[in-house]
Amino acid sequence: MQIAERIINQTQSPFIIAEMSGNHNQSLERAMEIVDAAGKAGAHALKLQTYTADTITLSGVEGDFLIDDKQSPWCGETLYDLYSKAYTPWEWHEPLMKRANELGMICFSSPFDETAVDFLEDLHVPAYKIASFENNHIPLIQKVAATGKPLIISTGMASEDEIDEAVHVARSAGCMELALLKCTSTYPASPENSNVLTIPYLRERYECEVGLSDHTMGVGTALAAVAHGATAIEKHFTICREEGGVDSTFSMEPDEFHQLVEESKRAWQSLGNVRVGPTEEEQASLQFRRSLYVSQNMKCGDVFNEENLQIVRPGNGLAPKHISEILGKQIKVDVPKGTPMSWALVQ
Repeated sequence: MQIAERIINQTQSPFIIAEMSGNHNQSLERAMEIVDAAGKAGAHALKLQTYTADTITLSGVEGDFLIDDKQSPWCGETLYDLYSKAYTPWEWHEPLMKRANELGMICFSSPFDETAVDFLEDLHVPAYKIASFENNHIPLIQKVAATGKPLIISTGMASEDEIDEAVHVARSAGCMELALLKCTSTYPASPENSNVLTIPYLRERYECEVGLSDHTMGVGTALAAVAHGATAIEKHFTICREEGGVDSTFSMEPDEFHQLVEESKRAWQSLGNVRVGPTEEEQASLQFRRSLYVSQNMKCGDVFNEENLQIVRPGNGLAPKHISEILGKQIKVDVPKGTPMSWALVQ
C-alpha cells in the first residue's frame, strides 16, 4: 500500500498517524499548535475528521440521542452537542493540511458522509479513512472507494460478516489499495480488550495491510501490535490532556507520541528474520562462552582429572560436552596452565 510517497508494508517501519479529532477545542490557533507538535513528535501523518453536527446526527432531540453510558467520557451530552464541539470547521482543512505537509507529514481525513468526500476531493487528499462508527455505512464506503484512492477502514465493533461486506464493497467500487485497522471502540480501551492477535488473522483473511487504531493509554499495546505484523498505528493526539478536549482523556501528549514513533520503529527492527546461530555482530562475543581449559601445569603422561581440566571462559577450547570423554585419559605433551583443550593433546 502506498499513500503519497510513503510505502506501507512489512518491509518498512510502521506508519504512525496522529489523530487530531476534536482536541482543538474550536480554536484554529490550537489546531495549528497540535499540527506543529505532531510534526515535532515525529508523526508520519496527521488525520482530521470531516463532518458537521448536522451531517452526522439530528438536533433538538434526546432519547436515543442522549449519551447515557456512565463509562463514556461524553455521558450526559446529546450527540448533536458533542459533535458541535468536536467537529473541525471545514474552512480549517486547507490551512491545516498545508501546515502538515510543510512539516513533512501526510494529511488526510475521515469523511462521515458523501458531501465530506466531495469536499475532500476538492482538496486533493491522498487517502481516506473510514472510522469504526462508519464501517457499516456502505454508501459512504462505496463513495470513497470510487475515488480510487488508498482506503483505511477501522474494524471497531464490526462482526466478521460486516468486515467481509465492507471489504467486498470497497474493492468492488474501485479500491485497489486497502488497509484495515484493528480497533476497540471504547474510550479509553484496555489492553485486555485489544486482542492484537487478530492482526495476523485479518492480514491472512483479507490479504491487505493491517494496523491498529489504538485507544489504550501508553505504548505497550501498539508495540505488541507491531510485533504481530501491524504496519500502521493510529493514536489520538493532543498537546496537553489537562487542558481538555473531547478526546483528551485517551489522547497521547507529544513526548509520549515521540516515544511511540521511536519504540515502534525499534520493535519493527527487532523482528528481523527467523535465524538460529550467532550473527556477524555476535562473533566477537563467542570468546565469552565456556570451554575446556587445562587448569594446572601438566607433564606428558599425566592423567586428566577434575582438578587439571575445567570448564571456564573464554571459549577457545573444546566444547564442555567433551569433558567426560577426556577425563581419565593421558596428555601427550607438557603444557602450562591456561592451555585451551584440543583433541591433539589427548593420547
